[in-house]
Amino acid sequence: MKLQQISVFIENSPGRLYEATHALGEAGINLRALSLVDTAGYGVLRLLVSDVPTARRIMMERHIPARVDEVVAAEIPDRPDSLAQTLKPLLEAKLNVEYMYAFTGFSSESAVMVFRFSDNDRAVQLLRGHGVRLLDAKAFGMLEATR
Repeated sequence: MKLQQISVFIENSPGRLYEATHALGEAGINLRALSLVDTAGYGVLRLLVSDVPTARRIMMERHIPARVDEVVAAEIPDRPDSLAQTLKPLLEAKLNVEYMYAFTGFSSESAVMVFRFSDNDRAVQLLRGHGVRLLDAKAFGMLEATR
């Protein structure tokens, strides 16, 4: 159970984040979750959006590089040590977490962790095997891109 996430590459300069998010908003695309990290000279804006194909097209039309990546969203209890317990079977299987971001508010008792693993398919199997609830595009109200 994987989600498609759009990764947008924007320069670290005033107005670029606004430009990207405003363009998506004008197109009626809802932001479901996001993470922004910076590197030397540019940022990577990772987004779960309501319409992945349209979001990517809008970015590319504005000459803002964007790609679609697969991620895994897991709902875990919002309590101490639940993330570590979720990660333990992945550690034992020597799967790497390439990056992750999180948010709460999906439900009052859980947090949502969005992961990119070194092997997403294997991670899905391991997480399901350990009873972790994985979220699909429908849970986020998302349309998915076709590949």
